[in-house]
Amino acid sequence: MTPPQRQRRHPERQPDPAPRQEGEGRNPERLFVIGEGNDGAADIDLVTLIVGRAEPPSSLPPEQAAVIRLCETPLSGAELSAYLQLPFSVVSVLLTELLAAGLVQARAPIVRQALPDRSLLEAVMHGLQKL
Repeated sequence: MTPPQRQRRHPERQPDPAPRQEGEGRNPERLFVIGEGNDGAADIDLVTLIVGRAEPPSSLPPEQAAVIRLCETPLSGAELSAYLQLPFSVVSVLLTELLAAGLVQARAPIVRQALPDRSLLEAVMHGLQKL
């Protein structure tokens, strides 16, 4: 006599597929159409802060309108690339076009100042201790 076989209540889970690479599963023709207008590239890098200056007009492509909506607060080029799930090269072309149209503003990242003079800090500290 054979023992009864149990039936599983839940089917076996399928293993998660391999993580997608950047741009995989996207329409490459669409990325080409977005990135084709790269005549005069602006100096935009991964840490350049982008700020929207106006509401997106209805005539803008959806990617450019999304950039303007995301940039209500300053965002870096790397953050925009991540949020839009587009390669940075494509995002830089979008930003160049938006900069030329005056719809966004590019700002250099804030550079931390050099440390103040130690003698000045000690003088301030001694002055506060005397109070």
